[in-house]
Amino acid sequence: MHGHTGSGSLSVDLVAGALLLTAACLYLGGVATAYRRGHSWSVDRTMTWLVGLAIAAAAMTGNLAAAHESFTSHMLGHLLVGMVAPLLLVAGRPGTLALRSLDLRQARRLSHALRSRPVRVLAHPVTAASLNVGSLWLLYTTPLFELALSSPLIHLLVNIHFLLAGYLFVTSIVGTDPNPHRSSYPVRAVVVVLALAGHGILAKSLLANPPTGVPVAEAHAGSMLMYYGGDLADAVLIAVLCLQWYRHAGRHLARVAEPAR
Repeated sequence: MHGHTGSGSLSVDLVAGALLLTAACLYLGGVATAYRRGHSWSVDRTMTWLVGLAIAAAAMTGNLAAAHESFTSHMLGHLLVGMVAPLLLVAGRPGTLALRSLDLRQARRLSHALRSRPVRVLAHPVTAASLNVGSLWLLYTTPLFELALSSPLIHLLVNIHFLLAGYLFVTSIVGTDPNPHRSSYPVRAVVVVLALAGHGILAKSLLANPPTGVPVAEAHAGSMLMYYGGDLADAVLIAVLCLQWYRHAGRHLARVAEPAR
């Protein structure tokens, strides 16, 4: 494998760092505004958001982003930016924070946007899973993989896409931010299982048919990391989904039983 070297890679690192730093500053600014308006905000949420951004930064900048050492390094970056970071960012509940920190007119505009048909389609678990898993198949089974390795800018755009697609997928499954179009738990459970299958099949496919330019030994190590690392991240996602489903069912049973008291 070959990687990115020179000033082009450094410039892209700076752009990625600036984008993630901006996201951190906007979030912290929202927290400060919410406090000024008398709203409380959990320190845990703030920390998960910041740690999520830090993990994304580790994957999108420096040697790991360059992925010049091995296919395994590249796959580790993919897991961090596309699966681990989104889990933490969703736990930060940025949508809820935005509604608490924006003024009334802006909050109403955001609420109206969340109810729009395009957002409803985009935020549906099937759409989110298709963008998330489908883009992985597109990257590793087309010349886009070689192109991303040879161009720092394209590699950055791919990483940004995976971060956003991962965030969209996680929030469609277990997000707790306001969502007027949230799908039922059975639908979300089925989508998670199918997404997990798609991810696993791709990992096995890469083991048998490595991307162009990737040695067999590196393809084996990278595919194994993708398979088992992806399973671990998905296990966390499934555990959170099951916990939310269990609590939802408990609240429903409590409401049904209440009139009989």
